[in-house]
Amino acid sequence: MTTDGTTPEILLVHCVLYAYVLHPSVGAHFLETLVRKFDDVYKSEAEGKECENLLILIANLYNFYVVHSVLIFDILKKLVSTFSGKDIELILVLLKNVGFSLRKEDALGLRELINEVQKKANAMGKQFQDQSRVCFMLEIMLALKNNDVRKIPGYDPEPIEKLRKLLRTLTHNSSSGKESQLRVSLESLLRADQVGRWWIVGSSWSGAPMIDSTNNKTEQILPVGKINSKILKLACKQRMNTDIRRNIFCILMTSEDFLDAFEKLLKLNLKDQQEREIAHILLDCCLQEKTYNPFYAYLSAKFCEYEKRFQITFQFSIWDKIRDLGNLSTTAFSNLVKLVIHLLKTKWLSLTVFKVIEFGDLDKPKVNFLRQVLSALFLEMEQEVLNDMFEKLADNPKIGMLHEGLKLFLTHFLMKNTKAHLDIKEGALLKEKIDLVTQTLKAKESKVKL
Repeated sequence: MTTDGTTPEILLVHCVLYAYVLHPSVGAHFLETLVRKFDDVYKSEAEGKECENLLILIANLYNFYVVHSVLIFDILKKLVSTFSGKDIELILVLLKNVGFSLRKEDALGLRELINEVQKKANAMGKQFQDQSRVCFMLEIMLALKNNDVRKIPGYDPEPIEKLRKLLRTLTHNSSSGKESQLRVSLESLLRADQVGRWWIVGSSWSGAPMIDSTNNKTEQILPVGKINSKILKLACKQRMNTDIRRNIFCILMTSEDFLDAFEKLLKLNLKDQQEREIAHILLDCCLQEKTYNPFYAYLSAKFCEYEKRFQITFQFSIWDKIRDLGNLSTTAFSNLVKLVIHLLKTKWLSLTVFKVIEFGDLDKPKVNFLRQVLSALFLEMEQEVLNDMFEKLADNPKIGMLHEGLKLFLTHFLMKNTKAHLDIKEGALLKEKIDLVTQTLKAKESKVKL
């Protein structure tokens, strides 16, 4: 450590590398310790650079794919909410270290954060003694928004890129990269003693146990006496014909919120096929609600965030429903549309969710399904995010038929039938966004041919 309390950044980077290479669970424990320490030092308002050094460590855990951007955004939002002079310095530290990575991963999230900071800065006016730091921070954010690397003093991504390559060599690409990131929020890390460390496989639970700890069976059963008889009758009516299915169903029906349901479902300790029942039952319950309940969408997203295998299971379950669209009731059809829109907008599903649709043989239910989902995406999502979504599809040669089918649907079905389903303003916006996406795809295809 230097005399002014700062730590050479290369040393901080190496600490992160060791945590990553040793084992994923080491990185998880290291992350929790870091975040707790950062929170303590931040609250103490201590002088010196300790808070900044801890934040650089956390930033590099993101740079090397130990942790997902959700944590970085949580910290940034926390700093923006109080927005003191110290907060501005810490925001600058984070943006300098991970700003362009955040832009690449979640451009929409970064844009929303920048808009919030601009509103905050305008509202507080001249309350800051050092206006130059506020202006400097806004300039940095504008540079990030415009992808202008030159405007950020001392920014050099090369050292980090070299170390990322070294990481891939050391780990031989096994369980490394973005697929192994810890998708855990700031609140979950700070409340780990109360809510448990669900992001660490095999970690102990310190909250109140849901069932008697003397029951050591793999198939854990909820105490029937504590469940409302109406819920049990409803479970039978919904063909919840095994203990596992009844347990999952009763948790879904009696939980306080989606986080409560998530934690209780994890406590069942289900394996393989049993675990896959969570997605199947969750989807069935969502579709059978009389009115759409976003609880199921948020819970689905939480499971997808927790482990990639849940993403796969949910995709297969949704594929089954898409194949059976013609037999769904009007309410179930509408609920499925809204669930798929939510998971696509939050990026827990990709456009490959449409892979099971035969575009050469579209029936009326599938046309309606595609129209409703795609219209919502185009009207509600930023153009840059839409372009990225369709470019990823075009980059995969294995799903060329899906890529061509969607392009055809956009131009021949969606654009030509706007008057029947949308008002003039929405129709114009939809056409504009579709045009921009198709232009982007044509430009990409031209480059590939060259």
